[in-house]
Amino acid sequence: MYQQPIFEGRTIMTPGPVEAHPAVLRQMVQPILGQFDPEFLKIMDEVKEMIKVPFGTTNKQAFAIDGTSRSGLEAGLIALIEPGDKVLVPAYGRFAYLLGEICERAQADVVYLEKEWDSPFIQADVIAAIKEHQPKLVAMVHGETANAQMQPLDQIGAFCRENDVFFFVDMVATYGGIELKVDEWKVDVAVAGTQKCVSAPSGMSLITYNDRVEQFIEARYQKELGLGSDERSDRFVSSNYLDLTQLQRYWGPERINHHTEATSMVYALHEALRLMLLEGIENVHARHAKNDRILTESMEKMGLEIYGARETKMGTVIPILIPAGIDGEEVRSLLLDQFKIEIASSFGSLKGKIWRVGNMGYSSRQTNVLHFLSAFETVLKKVGYEFDYGAGSTYALEEYLK
Repeated sequence: MYQQPIFEGRTIMTPGPVEAHPAVLRQMVQPILGQFDPEFLKIMDEVKEMIKVPFGTTNKQAFAIDGTSRSGLEAGLIALIEPGDKVLVPAYGRFAYLLGEICERAQADVVYLEKEWDSPFIQADVIAAIKEHQPKLVAMVHGETANAQMQPLDQIGAFCRENDVFFFVDMVATYGGIELKVDEWKVDVAVAGTQKCVSAPSGMSLITYNDRVEQFIEARYQKELGLGSDERSDRFVSSNYLDLTQLQRYWGPERINHHTEATSMVYALHEALRLMLLEGIENVHARHAKNDRILTESMEKMGLEIYGARETKMGTVIPILIPAGIDGEEVRSLLLDQFKIEIASSFGSLKGKIWRVGNMGYSSRQTNVLHFLSAFETVLKKVGYEFDYGAGSTYALEEYLK
């Protein structure tokens, strides 16, 4: 006989997932409504409007897609890509390569612009690559969680717009934690998710795109035959489930019957966004910035080194170089086993070289920071790291008491 699993709570300080806000979890036990129930449609309409605020956009199209953040990334890319299209992917961390793989699977001609992972690109270098390769689309990551670096976008976006190149940006790790300016930066498609700074369970992606994208993808619209439609296109999007031309009609006034909505996840998303706007988006950003500063400076008080360029480090992840002679995985295991705290390692060339401490959403709060720092110092002392024990947690406490 299988037993009902009961889990002890964790302090999740990873770059995703994060702890869901308790109010968000409570909303998920609300009764299920039919997806075309007027009360549920009202919730959907409010979600559409709230999604826009953290993105910094007034785009008409902004909605959620059932599936993790990758569903939004894939939906946005395959809507724009047709076989043989050239796509430029500037890669300064792991997740740019994910964008490139999605494009390759959509039969795009992908050109990678690559560099070391310790900093993002100088915008002029990306612009030079656009001039050289003449792509239809540039796909970039705004905040790269593998190395905690954040890419400036304004000049790239302006150049793309001036030269009729689509500009696609993965904002999964920065949405809700750092000020975004989708309209000002001239980003054509932006994607986020629920499992990071939104503080909801993983399971939905958020997407927004502008009129020029909507106009382009309309030529690819094809409604399912089973819906009694003769609207066919020889340029149809390669995925039915992730077809933006149908999804925008599902979330829009037409309300086409594209799929059965994940109602409990929409409840969660609505509450998470509502709480974010109730706190005030500027206050949300300020909270993340304060906790990022205190965590970063506390690490330095402990003699630890922050990885990568400081001027471009994003405020939602703290990347810490693992000291020589210290087993990074042992530290992670002790934190989890003895203190129920989870932090992350990294990927690729940084695997085993850095720890990544998340500073996202509901997890970005004073109690978590102080709990983590005191436990982290205890574990580091236990594994033999020599430092001024208590310096980090004491510094953080003094900063919070100011």
